Formats: sequence, structure tokens, C-alpha cells
Amino acid sequence: MEAVAAAGRWLGQGWPLSRGAGLRGRGPAPGAAASRRLSGARAAPAGAREPVVERIIRVDQAGEFGANRIYAGQVAVLGRSSVGPLIRQMWNQEKDHLKKFNELMIAYRVRPTVLLPLWNVAGFLLGAGSALLGKKGAMACTVAVEESISDHYNRQIRTLVEEDPEKYKELLQIIKQFRDDEREHHDIGLEHDAEAAPAYSVLKTAIQLGCKAAIFLSERI
Repeated sequence: MEAVAAAGRWLGQGWPLSRGAGLRGRGPAPGAAASRRLSGARAAPAGAREPVVERIIRVDQAGEFGANRIYAGQVAVLGRSSVGPLIRQMWNQEKDHLKKFNELMIAYRVRPTVLLPLWNVAGFLLGAGSALLGKKGAMACTVAVEESISDHYNRQIRTLVEEDPEKYKELLQIIKQFRDDEREHHDIGLEHDAEAAPAYSVLKTAIQLGCKAAIFLSERI
């Protein structure tokens, strides 16, 4: 029961986000201080070389890498359109996420997934392909991907809380902050007519199936 209550506290913090947060003016991320400590520490942090932590960091780094490639594809097509600046703003947050997980890969001594070359191409093609459907198609892709990622982060939060919330406090803070960012991107997509995209339900389902497959493979390979 204590684990369930603790998970509820971690999962509930920061949701829903206020409209003054994140891209709309949120202050420094709670994980920023943890980030500096992790990147500057000589010794491996708590949890280093543990299978659950290695799996989490490996898949999250791959996911943020893929998200960056999706936004790169969208910017390649829609970068000069009216929605270009908004896509770039979300992309900039994903760049910060990827930078952090790259640092965590080193700090926790985790090898990357061997599938990064595949996600490099697939992510860009998904981003560019959805953008070719127009603004609504790009936003539908954002909603589908960010919903999948935020749900994935919630599962990781539950796992770490069940293991030892105090031991993994810094990692939990980082994952929670990034989860909140992904939720905000999801909401932005909805606000910009994602659901009006052609065949929205089919497109969303197909993208989320791809996300689930990518998560499954990146955790293991």
C-alpha cells in the first residue's frame, strides 16, 4: 500500500499543467540540479549497472533520439510555415531531453540500443510524412507520440517507486519533468487541430503501435 501511495504522489505531481508552465514560461526543471550533480560526479550514481536502470536509460535515450528525428522531419517540411516556430519550440525541449539522457548514459555506464540507426531514419520519415499531411497531420503525430511517451514514463515511475523511491529520487525527478513536458506537447497538438487531421484515429493508432514496438525493442537490444 505504501508503494501504491508513493507512486500516486509521483504520478500526480505536475498534472494537469498550468497554462503558464513549460513552453508557456515554466522555470528551471527540477532535474537541472540533479543533472549537474550527475554529469559532474566521478563515481557512478546509485543504481548504476542495475538491469532496471540500464533498461530505463537505454530506452529513454532512444525515445528522445527518435523524438528529435521526428521534429527534424517536421521542421524540414513545415519549418517556414506558420506552425514552424511552435514545432521548433517543442523540438528544443526534446533536444534538452536527449542531452540529459546522453549524460545519464555516461553517468550510469549504459550502452545505447543498437537500433539507433533505424530510429534515425524512421523518426525523420515519420515526422516528414506526417508534416506532408499539413499542420493537422504533424500535430496528430505529436499527439500520438507524446501520449505514448508520457504513458511509458508513467510506467517507469511506478517501477522505480516500487523498487526504492529514495534511492532513485534524482532519476525519478528527471523522468517526471520530462513526462510533464511530453504531456504539454500532447496538449499543444490537440489545441492545434490534431483531431481534424485526415483519418486521425487510424493515423494515431498506427503511430502508437509503432511506438510500442520501438519501446519494446529498444529496452532489449
